[in-house]
Formats: sequence, structure tokens, C-alpha cells
Amino acid sequence: MWFFNSPEIVYGADALDYLEQIIGRRAFIVTDPTLHALGFTEQVAERLRRAGWETAAFPEVEPEPSLETVRRGADRMRAFAPDWIVGLGGGSALDAAKAMWVLYEHPELDPAAINPLERIGLGAKARLLTIPTTAGTGAEVTWALVLTDTAEGRKLALGSRETLATVAVVDPALTAALPPRLTADTGMDVLTHAVEGYTNNLHNDFCDGLCLKASQLVFDYLPRAVADGSDAAAREKMANAATIAGLGFGNAMAALAHALGHSLGAVFHVPHGRAVGLYLPYTIEFVANGGVSRYADLAHFLRLLHTDEPTAAAALAAAVRGLARQIGQPASVAELGISEADHEAALEKLCDFAEMDTQVVMAPRIPDRDELAQLYRYAYRGQSVDF
Repeated sequence: MWFFNSPEIVYGADALDYLEQIIGRRAFIVTDPTLHALGFTEQVAERLRRAGWETAAFPEVEPEPSLETVRRGADRMRAFAPDWIVGLGGGSALDAAKAMWVLYEHPELDPAAINPLERIGLGAKARLLTIPTTAGTGAEVTWALVLTDTAEGRKLALGSRETLATVAVVDPALTAALPPRLTADTGMDVLTHAVEGYTNNLHNDFCDGLCLKASQLVFDYLPRAVADGSDAAAREKMANAATIAGLGFGNAMAALAHALGHSLGAVFHVPHGRAVGLYLPYTIEFVANGGVSRYADLAHFLRLLHTDEPTAAAALAAAVRGLARQIGQPASVAELGISEADHEAALEKLCDFAEMDTQVVMAPRIPDRDELAQLYRYAYRGQSVDF
């Protein structure tokens, strides 16, 4: 038995105006300092005030939000006593809002213990509304969340089906000001979600079509969005792709590129989308070399030339690398500016964190310790995986 979970999704031009139709009294907006300074918080608050709401904001979410930030935000939330929590931003702000919601209603819980097997009992005090400002994480429609344990220096992949938003508002206008590099980073995150959602061990009929469509949208529209941020059609299609991929992988899970990327991000502070997108072609090759992949369907849908599963995997890996080059993304860890000596010194920790990541077991081919180290070294050098 499995579940397909989705919020109500409001999308397209002027979707943000839907806030004026939501019934509520007090909204607590969780966002980051940059978005707050740019006026995004006020855009949301203004619409809510028109509908008669009181609002308060917590604009203190850092990239890769920490357990400490989540606890501090939940304390502020309890003082304000909202009936709606609004997550506004990229994956960090949305994940923080989910975790704060848990602690707002259950302050006795350790946020690191949020998991899909134990009932939390959310919804007695508030509901969650998510508003993405990047076209990347899909966090607006997933129940997963990633927090950082700063004491141990590692990321925690957490989540419960109860932390799913009630409503997600996907307005492409909110992504129009994204700079090219952030557009590229988040777009590669979308692609990784789609490919891994389609090919991991929990792939299913409900998610497959979503993942295929999201993959196609990324290849068609991400280069346009990176090249010209004012391309409204490209922005809309990428916003849709991010949410569609979020539904796809969020109801199927991710896989090996996420385990490797989470680890690299924790150790070397590489942005999430850049890290997972970098590892994607290497993990495609690794899985395919084990003879357990289903990349031919993706290659067929993306109109990539292939004759069988091995050639499909090779074509898909090449297409991912080609897309990355087209939008200025690194194709190897060395291109991130990390020295080989530093990478080698951190290799044990990288492997430790990857082995502890929940997504590693979702891969159709699960690497052993030696294979993990090899994968990291191959990706450092930019060498196609031959094992």
C-alpha cells in the first residue's frame, strides 16, 4: 500500500491574488532575509491584509536551515498564534516552515525525529500554505524537508505526510527576478527530481507521467529561462516543471544523486541544485552499468537516439551534461573550485554522510563503500563511470 499526496495547487499568471480568497485570521510568513528585503514578504502580506488578516513575519531562514533556526522560528510562531503558516521562498524557507509548523503544534518534539512512520497530529492549530519563489525544489508540494544539524555538520532528510501543505500557490512572476546562476541551479534540481523519481525503486504509475513531463519541460525551457530571465513563457513552464517534478518524486522518492549531493553540500557548502545536478549523469551511468535501469523510457520521451537500455543511459547522461554546459553549470567537482587534496581529505566523511542518507537505498543499484568512493573520485575528475 502506498499514497499519492498533493496540496490544492493554484498556478499560473496572477496566482498570488488567490491569497485574497483564503479564509483565515492570522498568517505567520516564514521567509529569508533577501526575499524580505526585496519586498516579497510585503507582496504576500498586502494581499492577506486586504482580506482582513493580521500578519507577522520570520525573515531569518538561512540557506540549508538549521535546527536552531527552526526552534527559534517556532518560538516566535507560538507567541503570534497563527491559524495559517505561509512558507515563502525556495526550498530552505519552505522546509523551515514545515518544521516550524511541527514545533508550533508540538513543542515537545525534536525536529530531527520527524519521520513518516510516526503520527504527529498536525492541523489542530494551523494549516500550511506554500509559495515558491524558485523553480527548483518542488518543496511546495512535497512533505519531505531537509534541515542541517550544525553540531554534527550534516544534513537531515526528514518528513511526514502530515507536513504536506494545504495549498500551494505557484505564480511564475515570483521567479522573474532570479539571476541566471540560481535559475540554472534550481533547474538542474528539477531535472534530477524528475529523472530519479522515474527510475528509483519506488517508481509507480501515478508518478511516472509527471516525471516524464517535467523532464521534457526542463530540456525545452531551462536554457531559455537562464538566457533571458524576462522570458515569461519559459518562467511559467519551469515553475510548472518544478511543481510537477515535486509531485512526481515526492510521491516516489529521489535516489543516489541526492544522497551524493546532500553529502557534498553538507561538507563543502555547495548549493543543493548544483550538487545533485552535477552528480546526476554519473549516477545514471553507475546504475545502468549494473543492468537495472529504466532509462530507455526517458530517452524515448526526450527523443534521444538509442537502441537499447545501455545506449539510452549513455544518451541521457550525455544530454544532461550537454544541458549543464549550455547553462554554465559545472560538469565536475573540480570545476567547483574544490582542491583535489581537500576532496580526498573529506572523502571518508562524504561517504559516511551518503551512506546515512535516506535516498541512497532508493537507487536501483546501491553502491558499496568502495563504489561510493569511486563515484566521488570519478565525479571529481569529470570521468564517465565505467564500473
